[in-house]
Amino acid sequence: MPRKRKLVISEPPQGALNPAIGFASGSAVNVGEKLYQLRSWRGYSIRHLAEMSGLAINTLSLIENGKTSPSVSTLQQVAMALEVPITAFFEMDAEKQAVICSSNQKREQAQLQDTTIEDLSLGKYSGNVQALLVTLPPESQCGERNIVHNGHEIVFCLSGRVHYRVDGQIYVLEENDSLMFEAHLPHCWKNEENVPARLLLVMVPNDPREKAIERHFGPLNE
Repeated sequence: MPRKRKLVISEPPQGALNPAIGFASGSAVNVGEKLYQLRSWRGYSIRHLAEMSGLAINTLSLIENGKTSPSVSTLQQVAMALEVPITAFFEMDAEKQAVICSSNQKREQAQLQDTTIEDLSLGKYSGNVQALLVTLPPESQCGERNIVHNGHEIVFCLSGRVHYRVDGQIYVLEENDSLMFEAHLPHCWKNEENVPARLLLVMVPNDPREKAIERHFGPLNE
């Protein structure tokens, strides 16, 4: 029987990380430090987080102490256990805005093993959408384990070729190909080519919204 997650309803302590905002801007990204802050905010011991995430205590300790860089899949497991978005590991306080214009020169790049991630919101967007640019180096993958989270996921291949596995089915995305799916389905990606692959990755947590497409363009079946 799967372990039930403990839901902790609390406010982060003064000066602690707010887990609803984006990448740090103008400073180095320290994933291990953010992991320690989030774990402390939740009031979890490292042993409890290991039990919740299914990861080894030693693995979490190495990440927190900056002695290893986690894969995207590993970080997603920790994010699920802490009940925060994966972008929470790159976050610092920032004033939220309804409109974000993202300049390539202003975006912070975070490195997870060999994968480069950029947050298009600059950590400031007030909406319920996470939009990331992901660059996979040649012959790399997001991790050994599948990623599972709530909401929906949209992938648009900007360059290269990516093998995306969703619920056991393989989808090969080339330039200008896209993929959309319910994110509770186990999924992961792999770049089997000898050149980098670049993706636009949009994650939309579950949240009922108006029919925005019809607002812009009218009913699609007309």
